Amino acid sequence: MTQDVVTASIRISATPEEVFPYLTDPELLTLWLADWADTTPEPGGRFAINLGDSKVRGTYVLISPPHRVAFTWGLHENTVLPEGSSTVEIYLTADGEETIVDLTHRDLPVGERAQHKEGWDMCLAKLTKTAHS
Repeated sequence: MTQDVVTASIRISATPEEVFPYLTDPELLTLWLADWADTTPEPGGRFAINLGDSKVRGTYVLISPPHRVAFTWGLHENTVLPEGSSTVEIYLTADGEETIVDLTHRDLPVGERAQHKEGWDMCLAKLTKTAHS
C-alpha cells in the first residue's frame, strides 16, 4: 500500500474469460461485492452498487475484456469520498487454468485507506469462492 493507493491480489481457479463477467454483470457483482448493483459496462457507463447503507457511485473508465476494467468510486452525498473521486482498476492475468486478480484503488483519502484495504481483501476472498470453475 503506497501513499494514496490500496492494492489487493488473489488467485482464482478459473480463466480470465470466466472471471471477467463478475466485474461488470450486476447479478454477478451481487455475489461477491455488493447487496445491489446497476451497471452499464462501457466507458462512461454507470457503476452503481450498494454495500449495506453505503451507496457507491461512479462510472466505468475502461472496459477491456477479459483482462482489465477500471471504474471511478465514491459515496453518494459524502464529502470525504464523493461520488467518482477515486479509481479502481482490476487486472486479470491468465496463469495456466487460473487467473491472478490484481486490484488497485487510487486517490483514497487517508482516513479511508485501511477500511477499503480490509473491504477489498474480504470481497476478493468472496470472489475466489464464487468465480471458480
